[in-house]
Amino acid sequence: MTRYVPARHYLTFGLTALALAAFSGWLGLEWTPAFVPAVLFLLSSALLLILAFRPLIEVHEEFLSIGKSRVLWLDIRRLDRTGWISPLIVRLTMFDDSKLILIYPGDLERCNDLLRHLRRLSRDALIDGIPYRQYWGEALNPGPERRQLSSPRYRLLRPEDEAEVERLYQRLKTVGHIDPKNTTDEK
Repeated sequence: MTRYVPARHYLTFGLTALALAAFSGWLGLEWTPAFVPAVLFLLSSALLLILAFRPLIEVHEEFLSIGKSRVLWLDIRRLDRTGWISPLIVRLTMFDDSKLILIYPGDLERCNDLLRHLRRLSRDALIDGIPYRQYWGEALNPGPERRQLSSPRYRLLRPEDEAEVERLYQRLKTVGHIDPKNTTDEK
């Protein structure tokens, strides 16, 4: 089992944005245009705090747990990643064509780790439109129409060099050494 909790920096940034919203609102009492950043800080704070309090995600061998709900790996028919990596947003399509959007606000490393777990354990799913076995590069069963191609033979030597190598090989087989002089003199 692997647990994925939201990253702490979402809570820190959310509280900071809330404090800045309060400060901008206080300044807005004297200078009205300061209410614009106050509203923007307030919206940012709300979004960051919502992400900070997302439910815990647990990855088990048999199922995926998001808060109190469980999703069996066999029920997932399609797993599509959006452009968001941190926070990770993944669309899951179930066997009954219902859709579930998984949002995980973690740091980049944990988001990539969760995405890898999701892809690895969704064995019956299409992963970004590609079948599981093909996505992970597993060998597909060769059909009768597929034939094995022989590996190409590359020429390393010119034909006259090949003849010279063959001549030296035959000489080595018959004599036992290639050098015409006695090898014991060199020692």
